[in-house]
Amino acid sequence: MKGKYMIMIAVVLMIACNVQVKKEIRKDGEFSLEGTWSLVSGQTIAKGDTAFTDYTKGKKMIKIINATHFAFLRHDLDHGKDSTTADYAAGGGTYTLSGDDYTENLEYFSDRNWEGHAFQFKVRISNDTLVQTGIEKLDSLGIDQQIVERYVKVVR
Repeated sequence: MKGKYMIMIAVVLMIACNVQVKKEIRKDGEFSLEGTWSLVSGQTIAKGDTAFTDYTKGKKMIKIINATHFAFLRHDLDHGKDSTTADYAAGGGTYTLSGDDYTENLEYFSDRNWEGHAFQFKVRISNDTLVQTGIEKLDSLGIDQQIVERYVKVVR
């Protein structure tokens, strides 16, 4: 008899965990960005040139989003033993989300010249994938580029 109860409890817990994951992805028709996201690929388009970065090889970046703030961390996977040593970056700040309009207000960044700027994006979530598309424009640094970033939800 105890075995049946243990099986029933295990089934209820598995269902409850599954429902929670689904709720995190969409909430009442609104996007729920909250959680940890791993960057899979990035595309940068500037002055007609397109650069593609595969973040599954040689480097890793995560973005952590809670109800009011975001933070990101990026580094190489070779522990700084080659030319990617300078590829460390960290930053964060507040964000707003209205429908699929997502604006990051960058308060902290390892390159201080980017701080204090707002960046507007469109976001789309499909299953466990977040796609963020928008313009990064900083006249003071001569930066005017479109980015497309694809993230997958980190589930543990």
